Amino acid sequence: MPRRAYRGVALAALIFLVVQVGALALVPTFFEQGYQTVEDPTDPTNSLLYIGAIIGMTAFMLVAFKYDLDQLIRGIIVFTSGVLAWYVFAAVLPNGLLALALSAVVALALLVYPEWYVIDTAGALMGAGAAGLFGISFGLLPALVLLSILAVYDAISVYKTKHMLDLAEGVMDLRIPVVLVIPTTWSYSLLDEDFARDANDVGENADDGESESADGDDADADPGDRDAFFIGLGDAVMPTVMVASAAFFSSAPSLGIAALPALNLPALLAMVGTFVGFAALMWAVMKGRAHAGLPLLNGGAISGYLVGSVVAGVPLVSALGLAPYL
Repeated sequence: MPRRAYRGVALAALIFLVVQVGALALVPTFFEQGYQTVEDPTDPTNSLLYIGAIIGMTAFMLVAFKYDLDQLIRGIIVFTSGVLAWYVFAAVLPNGLLALALSAVVALALLVYPEWYVIDTAGALMGAGAAGLFGISFGLLPALVLLSILAVYDAISVYKTKHMLDLAEGVMDLRIPVVLVIPTTWSYSLLDEDFARDANDVGENADDGESESADGDDADADPGDRDAFFIGLGDAVMPTVMVASAAFFSSAPSLGIAALPALNLPALLAMVGTFVGFAALMWAVMKGRAHAGLPLLNGGAISGYLVGSVVAGVPLVSALGLAPYL
């Protein structure tokens, strides 16, 4: 793998780490500020409702692309970016007006100058905020159910129905932080890319969408020589939900790290497991084909969490969130 590809992988790993550490740092503050979004976070049906919402939003976006409503999708995502950025800034800044102003800057930057580093910065803020919110809202069992079902859904949607590839193809030209842009050279500019997508033809060229390369015109090019590759923001967020949930709901003691008081061994090993899955995913991506990320990433996070729970002395029944039902 060329050196430039290693730089890209390192940048992607850094973004994943920022999302995970950010979510861990936000968990206590989000809870104190009353941001828990469900009445009973231990109810596993919460996961089913969220999965239904994901499927519904995916269908809505595909229909919107088909009927040339791209800018509607862009507006929704940019607005959501601003809202999640506000959650993050409001949690770490003492001045609410300043938090509001900075979140507006994030949204405005996405509208006016959606270069790769603007998208990735907004994506990291969104990812940390979303994972922190979901982490305190999904107990251990709901988080495990959520990650397991989404891993299966991701595999089906990429390898079988391929509608996730259609969705990725649809959002590329919108330059929004649904997809993280990972350049392998600092001279790369997302603004110079012409993804040339006909919104009415989404799904007709699914095979073309399988390439993760920004240089898709050269089918024979070494994937490691591409100028950029792309990773769905959900690939960073979903395993981090397990990390945040483990930090908040696990009975394992804190590791005593002042900057991350919520961090415990199950959460730490969930992070480690995520990066094991990440390494496998990057190896696959560098082969030049699209791959479902969540089976590897969620699988790694869940495995690491369970190992960490056992090592920390948490009974497996409790670690699985099944104790209230037995």
